[in-house]
Amino acid sequence: MAVKIRLKRMGAKKKPFYRVVVADSRSPRDGRFIEEIGYYNPVSEPAEVKINDEKAVKWLNNGAQPTDTVKDLFKKYGVMEKFEQAK
Repeated sequence: MAVKIRLKRMGAKKKPFYRVVVADSRSPRDGRFIEEIGYYNPVSEPAEVKINDEKAVKWLNNGAQPTDTVKDLFKKYGVMEKFEQAK
């Protein structure tokens, strides 16, 4: 089973709000997921982000692949640094 860390779109039309989730790569974008590890609100100024670092590093160590957007968020908020230190 290929596991991805990706964004699940929530919120109203034209007002997106995303949850950072760990999901099977075969499941739909807004469908079933394994675990929620944070959220991302790009509409607010400044963009509001909260990520549970421990859960994110645990899933990265278990082989979960982040999408490009999630990888950028992880780099910006220091999750990738913690992952590299944990290796």
